[in-house]
Amino acid sequence: MTSQPYLLRLTARLAEGLGRLPEARRRRHVVYLRAAQNPDGGFSGREGDSDLYYTGFALRSLAVLGDLTPEVCSHAAGFLRSSLQHRASVVDFFSLLYTCVLVELFGGVKVLDGSAPDWQGRVAETLETFRTADGGYAKTPGGPAGSTYHSFLVALCYQLLGRDVPAADSLAGFVLSRRREDGGFVEMSAMKRSGTNPTAAGVGALQIVAPSALDDQPGLRQGLIDFLAEMASDEGGLRANGRVPLADLLSTFTGAWTLAELGAPDRLDPYEVRAYATGVERGQGGFHGGLWDTGHDVEYTFYGLGVLGLFAE
Repeated sequence: MTSQPYLLRLTARLAEGLGRLPEARRRRHVVYLRAAQNPDGGFSGREGDSDLYYTGFALRSLAVLGDLTPEVCSHAAGFLRSSLQHRASVVDFFSLLYTCVLVELFGGVKVLDGSAPDWQGRVAETLETFRTADGGYAKTPGGPAGSTYHSFLVALCYQLLGRDVPAADSLAGFVLSRRREDGGFVEMSAMKRSGTNPTAAGVGALQIVAPSALDDQPGLRQGLIDFLAEMASDEGGLRANGRVPLADLLSTFTGAWTLAELGAPDRLDPYEVRAYATGVERGQGGFHGGLWDTGHDVEYTFYGLGVLGLFAE
C-alpha cells in the first residue's frame, strides 16, 4: 500500500494548488457551494432531493477550498445521520464514509457516534457482498461481474475504514484483466476500447492494493501514460475515450490527476488544460460539465476546482 492514503494525498494536492488562486475567485465558488446546501443539510444534483453522492462532492469542494466550516458540517451531519439506515450502493457507502470523515475532521461532529461498536466490521462485511467471482466488486450485491470503478470505490472504503482489502491480489488481478492493447483500462470485460475514467479508477485501485504492479507489469505505466495523453482534445481538456470528439470536465480532472500520479504531468499542456477549465467556469461560481453543457452542479464544480488546483500557476 502507498505510504499516504489516496484521498488524503489528493485533498492535500488540490488544497495547495487552490490556495494559490486569487481570494475573490475562490470566494465565488464558496458562495455557490454554500447556497446549494438544502434545508436538510444535504446537497442535490441538478434536480431532486439531497443525495449522498452530491453531498460528498460539495463537502469535498469546500474542504479543498479551505472553507468547510463547523456550521456547514453540523448542518450536513443531520442529513448524514438520516441516511444511515438507508439501503446503500457502493457509491453511497463511499460517499457516506468519506463525508463522515470530513465533517469530523473539519467540524468536530462524529456522525457515527452511537453506532454499534463493531460498525466498521459490519461495513466491511457488507462491502464483501458486492464481491464478484472475477475478483472485483459490483455496484450492488450479487452482481454478475465486477466494475473497475466500483472496485476502486470499495478499495477507498477499506482505506477509510483503516483496513486492508481482503484478497488484495485477486482484486489486483481483476484490474489488470481490464487492461487493453490501447494502454488503458475498460470498465466492463466486454469492452474493447479503454476509457479515461476507468483507467483513472484502475490506476487508483492498483495504487491501493498493489502499487508495485504499475512497474512490475511490462509496459504498464508507459502504456497508461501514453493512453491518457492521447485523450487530450483540441479544446484543451481530455475526452472520455478515443471515439468521443469533445472533452468533458470529469475526464479532464481524472486524466490529469492520474497522469500526475504516474509521474507524467508534463504530457499535458498546463496552459491549455487551465484554459479549458476556465472556459467552463461560471462567473457566479460553479462549473459546467463541458463547453457543450448549459447546466452546472456541485459534482462538476469539484472537478473544475480539481483541474484549477492541479494546474495553478
